Amino acid sequence: MSKRDYYEVLGVSKSASKEELKKTYRALVKKYHPDRNKEADAEAKFKEVQEAYEILSDDQKRKAYDQYGFAGTQAFGGTQGGFGNFQGFEGFQGGLGGGFEDLLGSFFGSSFGGFGGNGQNEQRDNRGADLEFTVQVEFSEAIFGTNKSVNYQRNVRCEVCKGSGAKNGKKKKCTTCEGKGKVVQVQNTLLGRMQIVNTCPTCHGSGEMIEEKCPNCKGDGLINKKEEFSLKIPAGIPDGVTLRFTGQGNYGKNGGEPGDLFVTVEVKSHKVLERRGDDIYMDKEIDVVTAVLGGEVEVPTVHGDVFVSVPAGTQSEQVLRLKSKGGPKFRGSGNGDQFVKIIVKVPQKLSSKQKKIWEELKNS
Repeated sequence: MSKRDYYEVLGVSKSASKEELKKTYRALVKKYHPDRNKEADAEAKFKEVQEAYEILSDDQKRKAYDQYGFAGTQAFGGTQGGFGNFQGFEGFQGGLGGGFEDLLGSFFGSSFGGFGGNGQNEQRDNRGADLEFTVQVEFSEAIFGTNKSVNYQRNVRCEVCKGSGAKNGKKKKCTTCEGKGKVVQVQNTLLGRMQIVNTCPTCHGSGEMIEEKCPNCKGDGLINKKEEFSLKIPAGIPDGVTLRFTGQGNYGKNGGEPGDLFVTVEVKSHKVLERRGDDIYMDKEIDVVTAVLGGEVEVPTVHGDVFVSVPAGTQSEQVLRLKSKGGPKFRGSGNGDQFVKIIVKVPQKLSSKQKKIWEELKNS
């Protein structure tokens, strides 16, 4: 299968700004994250989006791609699919379950007589809703990792009635479905006359009705509770990554299992430094004398300020590499590098003495 154009993958024009790229990237990785999107091609699209953003968010790689296409990216060692998959965060269960009954159910929202009916659909329907929110971290916190204590609201089982919704846990057989949890209807469909089994609308599949509502949860079986959650941010985490925490979402009704909690990490910008994967980039202005004669300049890194040797005859926009001065690698060991682009500042106003010196240099 041939690769799609990176701009097409992200759905942006070739003139898209970095902010537009970042905004689109965040939306797409959230949409196709394998832990959230169970479509068969979700993981492939997720990696495709990461790869496209890895190239287009880097000025040099983007320029090479614009000029030479995919061949231009090989000069940078090719692409590794962005930041890889995220199976380290609670795992990823791919594939599509079910068979013919699930296929029919996807059209009619029901189970069909004669094709089983083992209660798996009811259990899936009772599962609680997933929750999601965004947490912001400082630039340095994303580099070295940190722990965040966050508060959020979720529905949990009522402690008084143990989630039953009934006072003293007393229930009676549902009069609508006679305790079966399902009701049968006969409908004319495109496939002919079919017997369709739906979840009972009265008891929602439990087969029981509440005699007297629990005063604590008003018969709902759930109460809203404030939770405090300790969130560990791994060192080197990229901007826009979504972490999944199993069972930390809302509980479902009628004993349904809780959904999951998805936390998207948003990394704040640094006033000088810019991250691109594990590497860090920055611009450094130097005067023309230092550019011509060479010297040392002080530059900030995430590991502290360091002095960098500027070779004599350095040209404007020449890039100096500081090995292992980048951030910790999100996957693997060691650090990335820091790249310092030199900007030679040419004086706009000269004193008469300075002008004379430059004229002497010109004529020498």
